[in-house]
Amino acid sequence: MTDTPISGVDVSTFTIPTETPESDGTLAWESTTIVVVEVQAGGVRGFGYTYGHAASAVIADTVLADVVRGRNAMDIAGVHEDMRRALRNIGRPGVGMMAVSALDIALWDCKARVLEQPLATLLGKVRDEIQCYGSGGFTSYTQDQLEAQLQHWVEDGMGAVKMKVGRRPPEDVDRVHAARHAIGDVPLLFVDANGAYVRKEALDKAFEFADFGVTWFEEPVSSDDLEGLRLLRDRSPAQMEITAGEYGYEPAYFSPMFESVDVVQPDGTRCGGVSGLLAVGAMCDARGVPLSPHTAPTLHAHVACAVPRARHVEYFLDHARIERMLFDGALVPDHGYLRPDLSRPGLGIELKRADAERFAA
Repeated sequence: MTDTPISGVDVSTFTIPTETPESDGTLAWESTTIVVVEVQAGGVRGFGYTYGHAASAVIADTVLADVVRGRNAMDIAGVHEDMRRALRNIGRPGVGMMAVSALDIALWDCKARVLEQPLATLLGKVRDEIQCYGSGGFTSYTQDQLEAQLQHWVEDGMGAVKMKVGRRPPEDVDRVHAARHAIGDVPLLFVDANGAYVRKEALDKAFEFADFGVTWFEEPVSSDDLEGLRLLRDRSPAQMEITAGEYGYEPAYFSPMFESVDVVQPDGTRCGGVSGLLAVGAMCDARGVPLSPHTAPTLHAHVACAVPRARHVEYFLDHARIERMLFDGALVPDHGYLRPDLSRPGLGIELKRADAERFAA
């Protein structure tokens, strides 16, 4: 099948309240917005999505949909490049590329459905499953809430869990100590500061956290501070990896970051969708650097199974919850692994329309 014209593009926005107020080192929120894009071609409907402001839905619907309609659903590379060009005078980084990402994901899902293949298989999977780690541990949690959440993930078989730090730095070491006590000595413990610390403060915290077996320090300083990230990477305890990358809106963003971190964290809902993730994956392969996709677990499990350097994916509380609520077929961890359903084409998900409509923006 060489010519499969795209006959329709539909864009929807849903805002889902969090179960409790949430915060990290630099931001607080009480809801999460997901923009869902549906592409129709060849008698099937492909789904894509991004997490962010509804402004990306406006761009997808009023600018990018006109670029996509009528194009060949098999020609994703060409459509992707033309979408990027259409944003020249609008602004590509940020909500513009989030709109591109949602459409790119929908195009890949559509292509896989037309060809009746799971997305992981279409991409050329190198593994059937990918490890995941539980991610939440918000700074808004009480100590009891923090411990209960991390314990739950460990009891479900996850070998690693991640918590937020940085909102109240004087309390962070005690919170990390409590988290380690709650999960025991064996599971890996990750921390994420979301850029809340300054350089020397972050370096001091790195050594204090290392006393409790922390092996992953995400965004100890702002991702914009590449020199600071490099300082942390070079001077932190040997067992601690410095990671960043969730705010990369194009593959080119990661090129200088490779010199500053141990692991990069592309987010397919921001960095250009499946196409962007594959490009970053190729860069990681060329440099011998691992990657761990940020959030959006159902999407990232498929792509990570086809990216040789992928180490694991983030099973982020908010996104996992939303995907279970809105998507039939959303992936659920099994003893710390996510396994794409190879019996279903594409991403293997269907929008639960009746459930989603009550959250429509």
